[in-house]
Order: sequence, then structure tokens, then C-alpha cells
Amino acid sequence: MPQKKSIHALPDFDMAQHIQNEADIIEYLNQVLDEGDPAELAAAIGHIAKARGMTEIARSSGIKREALYKALRPNSHPRFDTIQRVCKALGVKLVATSTH
Repeated sequence: MPQKKSIHALPDFDMAQHIQNEADIIEYLNQVLDEGDPAELAAAIGHIAKARGMTEIARSSGIKREALYKALRPNSHPRFDTIQRVCKALGVKLVATSTH
């Protein structure tokens, strides 16, 4: 019989570790955008920034690293200006399309 593990003994899931390339970034952002949850979008951009290196993204966006962590944590509601600046630093652009 397999040994049971406590849920507390399992490692934390870190999405940033699973973002390997540009295709992963685009797919992840498209899925999050399809869901339509602004807080989840902020968290996803945070995961991508972490995967790319938060210090470099902070420098490129002109936003302090600590402020980025705060703005892009789960359930945060950053200003659109922050999202735009971080997306530019990440080299991604959010694009609108018709739903019809």
C-alpha cells in the first residue's frame, strides 16, 4: 500500500518555474485573458516577471522591485499604467479582438 503524504508536505506550486519561452508566455496570458479576472491577470504577469527576473523587469519598467511584487501578487488590483509598463518590459502587448 502506498504511503500517504500530508498535503502540508507537498511542495508549493510555482508557475514561474513552468514558463520556459515566449510561446509559454503567450499561451498563459491568452488563457488568463479569456477567463477575464483582472486579479488573475496581475498575478500571471507577476509569474512571468518572476520567470524573466523581477530585478530586470523592475529596472526596465521603472518600477521598484518591491512595488512590483506588491502590485503583481494574487488578488491585487494594479493600475493599468503598471500593467502596461510591465508588459512593455516583458516584451508583450495586450491586444483587443472582436468577440463576434
